[in-house]
Amino acid sequence: MLSLRVRPLFMAGFLIAVTTAGARAQDMQAGSVTGLPVPRYVSLKSDRVNLREGPSKEHRTRWVYQRAGLPVEVTAEFETWRRVRDADGTEGWVLHSLLSGRRTALVAPWSKNRKELFPLRSAADANAAVVAELQPGVVTSVASCAHHWCRVSVRNISGYMPQERLWGVYPNETVD
Repeated sequence: MLSLRVRPLFMAGFLIAVTTAGARAQDMQAGSVTGLPVPRYVSLKSDRVNLREGPSKEHRTRWVYQRAGLPVEVTAEFETWRRVRDADGTEGWVLHSLLSGRRTALVAPWSKNRKELFPLRSAADANAAVVAELQPGVVTSVASCAHHWCRVSVRNISGYMPQERLWGVYPNETVD
């Protein structure tokens, strides 16, 4: 019998061990199937996504993600499959129809202190008013990123966070 492990990466305050290094522009290539940049960040479209060992349904399921909106990094393409990496570095293959181009990010998933809070500010300025404090691992929607700041939202609260505190956007990446 096949055993599955569920990874609750979406839970506020859940510790995610490590982050991967951001891709540099010279490291990006066009995907062999879509022509889109590889690597690139996308998000999970469904509340149930199987991460497989290889690019077919015949390959064993390694993990089951249970959080629509979770960011993952596409690292390769093969027919209708995309090899992805999550915030803790786990890699596997996902059917392309379960991925969305909607940009999301995790707040400081590398933080070892589950009680640490990261300020969400009213403007892209370290001295701007704090509109909320977010725990490591919180999933945010990314509206835009420029000049080392990203405008993000969680539920009905939006504000700005330094790009370096987010996993799901590359360093110095501009998101429109």
